[in-house]
Amino acid sequence: MKINTWFGVLETDMAGEILESRLLPKNVRELALNSLSLRDGRLNLPPEGFDLKAAALESGFAESSAEYYSILHEIALEAAKLQVSGALTPDQRIIQAVEALDDINETSNVLSERLSEWYGGYFPESGLSGEDLALFIIKYGSRENVGSEDPFYSKASTSMGAKLESADEALLKGFAESVRSLYERRRQLEAYIENSMELVAPNLKLIAGPMLGARLISLAGSLEKLAEFPSSTIQVIGASKALFKHLRARAPSPKHGIIYSHPLINTAPWWVRGKIARAVASKLSLAARMDFYSREIDPSITEKLEAKVSQIRAQNPRPPLKRQEIEAKPKKRRRR
Repeated sequence: MKINTWFGVLETDMAGEILESRLLPKNVRELALNSLSLRDGRLNLPPEGFDLKAAALESGFAESSAEYYSILHEIALEAAKLQVSGALTPDQRIIQAVEALDDINETSNVLSERLSEWYGGYFPESGLSGEDLALFIIKYGSRENVGSEDPFYSKASTSMGAKLESADEALLKGFAESVRSLYERRRQLEAYIENSMELVAPNLKLIAGPMLGARLISLAGSLEKLAEFPSSTIQVIGASKALFKHLRARAPSPKHGIIYSHPLINTAPWWVRGKIARAVASKLSLAARMDFYSREIDPSITEKLEAKVSQIRAQNPRPPLKRQEIEAKPKKRRRR
């Protein structure tokens, strides 16, 4: 039987006797890294009751108990240092990127509205907003600079807006450049999240897509915590207000939280969204566990989910009857 230990790999028989040992060099950093990898990998760990100290002495890794505990103490300190320095794990980096994306979205929306309101006094007929307006201002500034070949020329030449002075034009161009840079940064973050999800949680990405999968990890706190959640929790995650209202005021229980943005749910008829949300949450829970524990990709998981959703929709083609309709429905007379 193969046993992975912090000081090497042991081959033992059924009685626990060591048959062969492949020991690591007594390098504290290397041993600490090996110890951390065993904790993360969780493969062929020593069985319950296995005496590591006795095995280290028998295999010749340590000459005495004092040396064994001395090396173990140094490794524990080094492992703690490595954990502190590497606390930002890949899924934590995804969480930071998601939170940064939310901040950029909020900031860009506020600044875009301000830019639109500000420039609207000079060219209200443009009909532009957001990044399109920012790019237009950066390119032309005043509407008087719009060339005859541009589609906006006729609107710009007959605009009822105020004249844009040169000082205001320079200020607006700088403001528009700031807004444009926020949109560019948002695209960079979205690309980073998509690439990171492919490496960290490929199964979750297959089912939920990169953005929804990343937000689920962010709301859970980590991929490990998401993998530990039951599917019922994943189904309503992000709907905390509705859930508290249900618990306190006896309001209807929420059928879905953030997973409502999943196309299989938000495009479904209202009377089957709860059932489909349960099916999607079940597969999301399975995908998160596969990503965290086995790290194996299963492309068929999306096909199974789509088949389940198709079955749900086929079994529920029409909305259920309301209570008043059921009571008003004439009852069949029994034959005597």
